[in-house]
Amino acid sequence: MRRWAFLLRPQWLALFVVVIGFAYLCFTVLAPWQLGKNTTTSRENAQISRSLDAEPVALTSVLPGQDSSAPDEQWQRVTASGRYLADKQVVARLRLVDGDPAFEVLVPFEVDGGPTVLVDRGYVRPEGGSRVPAIDPPPAGTVTITARLRDPESVATGKEPFRADGVQQVYSINTGQISALTGVPLAGSYLQLTEGQPGGLGAVPLPHLDAGPFLSYGIQWIAFGIIAPIGVGYFVYAEWQARRRDREAAAAREPAAPLSTEEKLADRYGRRR
Repeated sequence: MRRWAFLLRPQWLALFVVVIGFAYLCFTVLAPWQLGKNTTTSRENAQISRSLDAEPVALTSVLPGQDSSAPDEQWQRVTASGRYLADKQVVARLRLVDGDPAFEVLVPFEVDGGPTVLVDRGYVRPEGGSRVPAIDPPPAGTVTITARLRDPESVATGKEPFRADGVQQVYSINTGQISALTGVPLAGSYLQLTEGQPGGLGAVPLPHLDAGPFLSYGIQWIAFGIIAPIGVGYFVYAEWQARRRDREAAAAREPAAPLSTEEKLADRYGRRR
């Protein structure tokens, strides 16, 4: 066991702690994070592909009540008749559309015989770098719209809503937050208008059907979590081998011990015989 005592030195113990912590993070945080993003992206791509050929359905068939949401029906095209609540309009800032900055314009829509839903009218480009431009109001009275169901976004951490340029501004399309700001109860899912709809602005394009690098990244983190302990094992073995060679070399350099009287006599008489 003394030959392995070097493993108890502080530098080796520190290395073991770092590698064990790194491998733990790879298997419990980093790989699941990337694989989870791959699952989400793949699910969204499948929903978008399915919606391209599916006929629009009535909104009330998937969102029957005020507190309902439809995460399994995201991107499904729906139709609804009702009226815009134009005085409750807000804008989502810091958006990117085709790689350029934009505001997305959001307004509650009161569905006839159904819930009130948040409608993303589309986008407008900022003026003067970051100022909200003048936005045409949505049509008054009852209209029929076709839109895609969308899941709400998470509330942006550390970015509080504020009012500027004469309009309420938010950093994420979160129906709960916007409901609290406008005082209008909203369904969990929201609607994104398709092109050419009443009240529509610049149509927000569909995401590209690309799974991204998340699966390969997840596999890489798993591989790193396996390789790191193996690498430490290799260094331990290499260090042990080097120490063994040093011991053998030191032993070879030591002079032979002198023979005792008994050994000399035994050697002398043994040779005579």
